[in-house]
Amino acid sequence: MNELSRMRVADLLAAGTLGLRSRPLRAVLSALGIAIGVASIVAVLGVTRSSQSALLDQIDRLGTNLLTVANGRDMGGAEAALPQTASRMIRRLPGVDHVAPTTRLNGPSVYRNDMIPVGQTGGLDVRACDTALLATLDARVATGRFLDAASAEYPVAVLGHEAARMLGITRVDATTRVRLGDHWFGVAGVLEPLTLAPEIDRAALVGFPVAARLLGYAGYPSRLYVRTAQDRVAAVAALLAPTTNPAFPEQVDVSRPSDALTVRLSVAEAGAALFLGLGAIALLVGGIGVGNIMVISVLERRGEIGLRRALGAGRRHVAAQFLAESFLLASVGGVAGVLAGCAVTLGLARSRGWAALIPPEALWGGLGVAVVVGALAGLYPALRAARLPPTEALRAV
Repeated sequence: MNELSRMRVADLLAAGTLGLRSRPLRAVLSALGIAIGVASIVAVLGVTRSSQSALLDQIDRLGTNLLTVANGRDMGGAEAALPQTASRMIRRLPGVDHVAPTTRLNGPSVYRNDMIPVGQTGGLDVRACDTALLATLDARVATGRFLDAASAEYPVAVLGHEAARMLGITRVDATTRVRLGDHWFGVAGVLEPLTLAPEIDRAALVGFPVAARLLGYAGYPSRLYVRTAQDRVAAVAALLAPTTNPAFPEQVDVSRPSDALTVRLSVAEAGAALFLGLGAIALLVGGIGVGNIMVISVLERRGEIGLRRALGAGRRHVAAQFLAESFLLASVGGVAGVLAGCAVTLGLARSRGWAALIPPEALWGGLGVAVVVGALAGLYPALRAARLPPTEALRAV
């Protein structure tokens, strides 16, 4: 039976915690470095997974079958106009469920009242739209109602969510109105936020008939929203430009708004990789700190090492004692880091309205890496303590 087998686990734990119990502040500060690294890793993985899940849910809810057709540029670089027949032509394509033309009106701006200086528009637009816009965007009215065939004929507007917020309109009744150019428009409703159509969020929407009569609408759409069957998105997208403007298809820009949300996933993953690297560096620094503390501990406790050796403790016993101390120190830091990382993830997820998702590999991996780092950090000090001759160690007593 070798030397190490005669040392019980309880004795090893008691000896391994001796340094931690005698210098608690040093132990806490040493474990803090490990905890920060592990917390960073767990929090980054948890927050990334939670935000990705929320974004994927948002993409699924909004749908990936919405396409937009916008006017591009002609050969001279000027803004090209979409044909008046574009909407009717697109409706004939197989797989198209809804089409809603809109036009950004260049003349009028949106004001809360006629006392606002002309230049203070707040970046809000006036857009003429089709009554099918609500169904095409799968949008919802937060308060009031949307335009219909009757209200589209009269000076009635529907505000996007951001436009209503900037104008300070929180309720809609018979007295609610806004100033569009030189004309007063009653506000019929306010839309809920539209992630896939932010330009609608910042606009006042009016019907085509009243836009032509009062606001200078010339009859040419500048943007069309197209809702397709889910299995025909690619096929319809390929045909939109030549169908919209057969003579100059290169002057038509076709895009898929959900692609922008998908890009956010890759950006989030790239950012997560960067922060994981920073967390790994913090963990490495914490491990170096533990190793440094253990070396100092060996130097300070030479008398104890010599006394233990003189009383019959073998080299393996001494090495196991200091290795256990390093292991426990890293384990405490690892557990604290996992708990801190989970707390950060839960707090951030709750503040953003996400479902908190923490990958199991982040929990076990963070703790496992902390233990490995602690074991490696304590290996050299443990071997150094084991090689210390008893006679030399006893001189420090």
